[in-house]
Amino acid sequence: MTTESHGVLYVVSTPIGNLDDLSPRARQMLAKVEVVAAEDTRRTRGLLSSIGANRTLIAYHDHNESRRTPQLLARLKRGESVALVSDAGTPLISDPGLKLVQAALADNLRVVAIPGPSAVLAALAISGLPTDRFVFEGFLPSRAAARRARLEGLREERRTLVFFEAVHRIEAALADLAAVFGGARPAALARELTKLHEALYPGTLESLSARLGEAIPLKGEFVLVVAGDATPVSGDMAEAQRVFAVLAAELPTGQAARLTAAITGVKRNAVYRLTHG
Repeated sequence: MTTESHGVLYVVSTPIGNLDDLSPRARQMLAKVEVVAAEDTRRTRGLLSSIGANRTLIAYHDHNESRRTPQLLARLKRGESVALVSDAGTPLISDPGLKLVQAALADNLRVVAIPGPSAVLAALAISGLPTDRFVFEGFLPSRAAARRARLEGLREERRTLVFFEAVHRIEAALADLAAVFGGARPAALARELTKLHEALYPGTLESLSARLGEAIPLKGEFVLVVAGDATPVSGDMAEAQRVFAVLAAELPTGQAARLTAAITGVKRNAVYRLTHG
């Protein structure tokens, strides 16, 4: 049980570009809390200034999470409420904050989401690709070999995939995606979402790769949405899917997948991919 004398940790979504996207509830909370834990205090100070809020700011980022988390927990236990924000969008989505949320929950402190902008959902919603099931993969590895290995593991993923990518790596990432997934795989590239020069480029991995630097400026921030693998399921895989469905009704998922692989001869990883397709 949480204690009323304890503060609340608010996980607050902030604009990804357009300041008008800051919700009234987020404005209220940012003006109300005693402390704002921010990935970049300079950036967040500008946001607070724009809404007339003068709050105590504490830097909270990848390099000081371990040190800052106990300090923020102590404040919460003293009755101070804390707002956790990232540079843009929803905290913890390819941003720091997980350690703080986990520690607060472990100490039975109240954690409240103040939902709002998310580049993942914004790109997905306008991509024209299936949205009923999707996976967010964040940033791909920067090194070519590691990036190719990650993509090989995702090649048969049947859900829509969403990636973040830096401007200086988008060309290499698209080239590797086309090479591993096949250039004809449908995709959509969103650039500068909610900002003045927002643009969406639907197409295929091959066509998007070919247009980079000319029709698609190499400027700003990118979100890439890629269709899942639509290769027809083979007879063996269809049987594996049927067997798994029967076993999963009675057994835990992991055990059902192991038994399905043993019965059908289909690799266990392939069974897992099918069940998430």
